[in-house]
Amino acid sequence: MKYVLIAIISYFMGNISFAYILGKIITKKDVRNFGSGNAGTTNAIRAFGKKVGVMVFVGDVLKGIFAVILGRYIAGQTGAYIAGAFVIIGHNWPVLLNFKGGKGVATTIGVMVFVNFHLTAICVVIGVIVIVITRTVSLGSIFGMATAPIVAIIFIRPLTIDLLLFTIFVASMSIYRHKDNIKRLMKGNENKF
Repeated sequence: MKYVLIAIISYFMGNISFAYILGKIITKKDVRNFGSGNAGTTNAIRAFGKKVGVMVFVGDVLKGIFAVILGRYIAGQTGAYIAGAFVIIGHNWPVLLNFKGGKGVATTIGVMVFVNFHLTAICVVIGVIVIVITRTVSLGSIFGMATAPIVAIIFIRPLTIDLLLFTIFVASMSIYRHKDNIKRLMKGNENKF
């Protein structure tokens, strides 16, 4: 029962869309009506500017952190993994916004910081390097997240099966949420930052 409770609470924490809320409060606009239509950091930057975008990023990271802390408090590391998974799902597919959320990058970073800081730091560095070289946020996000299982296998000791499975989940979720970006990247018409 406690795992179900963690899942429900974390899912609705994920539904707290800072891109939507801050867009409405600060600019009186709905972030989903701009750019990619996603309620996430990158689209908030494009729609409302860097200041709002940074606030969205921080908010989305924090909700990932808080969910994992809550999950760990209630049910240890298993609770942390459940909370992490469901806060990301809640961000990506929020019932409160008709299942039209973000792509989960910032929330995933928040989750992973408390799941395994060293793994997260390496993946973030990989993602940032790709963004700097290519000026393409989606490509950096995909690389940073998708390499998580590989980074875990190479660098994390001891590597538990739970952590490996969680990194595979995170990588799969990120690749799926960026499927349209991947199509545009393959066609050579993805947006530069």
